Amino acid sequence: MDNLLTLWNDSGIAQLHFGQAAMMIVGLGLLFLAIKKGFEPLLLVPIAVGTILVNIPGTGMEAAPVYDAAGHMTSPGGMLYYIYNAGIASGMFPLIIFMGVGAMTDFGPLLANPKTLLLGAAAQFGIFATVLGAVALSSMGILDFTINDAAAIGIIGGADGPTAIFVASKLAPDLLGPIAVAAYSYMALVPIIQPPIMRALTTPAERAIAMTQLRPVTKSEKIVFPLAVLILVAMVLPSAAPLLGMFCFGNLMRESGVVERLSDTAQNALINIVTIFLGLGVGSKMSSDKFLNWETLGILGLGALAFCIGTASGVLLAKIMNKYSKTPINPLIGSAGVSAVPMAARVSNKVGLEANPHNHLLMHAMGPNVAGVIGSAIAAGVMISMVAGAGG
Repeated sequence: MDNLLTLWNDSGIAQLHFGQAAMMIVGLGLLFLAIKKGFEPLLLVPIAVGTILVNIPGTGMEAAPVYDAAGHMTSPGGMLYYIYNAGIASGMFPLIIFMGVGAMTDFGPLLANPKTLLLGAAAQFGIFATVLGAVALSSMGILDFTINDAAAIGIIGGADGPTAIFVASKLAPDLLGPIAVAAYSYMALVPIIQPPIMRALTTPAERAIAMTQLRPVTKSEKIVFPLAVLILVAMVLPSAAPLLGMFCFGNLMRESGVVERLSDTAQNALINIVTIFLGLGVGSKMSSDKFLNWETLGILGLGALAFCIGTASGVLLAKIMNKYSKTPINPLIGSAGVSAVPMAARVSNKVGLEANPHNHLLMHAMGPNVAGVIGSAIAAGVMISMVAGAGG
């Protein structure tokens, strides 16, 4: 009888709390969105599984190693503990993913129409506006966010999951779970969130604007550009160098044409392996005590606001540029300034085709889309540098 009682007390059912059960349901909900709805399945599936594992009582999946007074390990840490600390706390996993994204990126549309770089920059306005909003909510006593928290939350507006995780791991590791889920959720919801904003800010005539064909871009331009961006930005803002450095390195492997095997590995096998561990590591931060609170709802709300402001800023700047540009710019491509590559560009193209069936904007929208990746990396460097300079 005592053995049965001991077995029962050691079971997960006996130790399960309401919060843990609720978070396991959240994990199952993420699986539903990933599998049934197709919302960012590459990340949401491992995040969901990590969420379920970390909330099952007694597994010790996220437990830290235990040492005795003499410094000898008496209990090794759980797998999720090592995944998080080795890959996310160190910043390694997001940087490797950025390298893979760089290897998959074509700077051609951006180089063919350099003005679109401004549209990618404008879309980052949502990041800084949301930081101010988070600070304001805290000053009014509505929510309790530090300047570190506000900076990490604001990056959600860039719609760039790896960047959001990188910044959160540096500035607000306790908020990593909700920040990562918000970032990838809004990336997945680009086709739903962006079109109403785009239509509200443009006229049918503006949406039907046809853009001139892009000029051919030489191989030399594609090789020189990432190197120039890296050196110039890193010299001015060293804190942005890790993200931009890996992104430009991946792109250089692609465009140089002499390391096809390395480029292929970065684009496929390596990025897929790291994505699995990144998702599990993020899931390890989705425990009930860290996720089920008012701050999480604030993060989700502020993240949505950041994304909407970023989308609107890109569209509005394109409208302003049209007043001074000899060659017309379809304002719809301004919405692609957020970093959700290539989904945001596809949405710009789709809404454009609704207004003009012969107007294909995909390649034009890839310019601000790629610029948005660069912009979000620079914004991340600015946040890290400003918070560090303010003493955290």
